[in-house]
Amino acid sequence: MDDAADLETNLLGPVLSHRSCGDCTACCTVLPVNSPDFAKPAGIPCTHLIANGCGIHAVRPHICRTWFCVWRREEDLPDAARPDRSGLLISVNFVAEPQNCFEGVAINVRLLPGSDAIANGMAARVLDVLCDRLIPVWFSDGDKKMLMHPEPDIAGLVLSGALAPAALRDEVAAWREQYGMFASDG
Repeated sequence: MDDAADLETNLLGPVLSHRSCGDCTACCTVLPVNSPDFAKPAGIPCTHLIANGCGIHAVRPHICRTWFCVWRREEDLPDAARPDRSGLLISVNFVAEPQNCFEGVAINVRLLPGSDAIANGMAARVLDVLCDRLIPVWFSDGDKKMLMHPEPDIAGLVLSGALAPAALRDEVAAWREQYGMFASDG
C-alpha cells in the first residue's frame, strides 16, 4: 500500500491540504477494496457508510486512510471536479497483469451512474487537465473503457513498435521509455 501511495505522490504530487472529501463518499461505493484489513466489491456501498459519511472514520482501515482520489492531489482540477459534484471519480489504477503498456499504471476517469459530466462539459474540462503529461488516461462510462491519452496515433506507434515519423519520434520514444516495462512479451 505504501508503495502505491508513494507512486501516486511521484506521479501527481502530495495530497492538497486545502482540499477535503467533505460530504463526498463516491469511493466508498464505486471502488473495489481488497486489502488485508478490509474488502468490498466494486459498486457496493461500504458496510460502514452511513448517511453523513463513514461510521468508523476515526478507526477506518489503513486503505481508507491512505487512498485519495486524483481530485485531492491535482491542483489544476476545478473545485467542481470533486466526485460528488462532478459525477466523475478519478483515480490512479495499478494493473498487475496489464493487457497493454498503457494499463499498468494509469489514471482512470470513471463516469458515475446518473452523471451529466459529458453533457455539461465537466468530463472535457477534467480530461484537458489530465491529458497533458506522460501518464496514460482512460475514461470509463461503466460499460466501456477507452484510452484518451496518449492520442491514437501515438498509442498505435508505441504498441506496434513501428518506427515513428520524425515529428512524433520524441513523444513515442518518451512513452516507450516510461511504459515499456508494461509491454507484453507475447
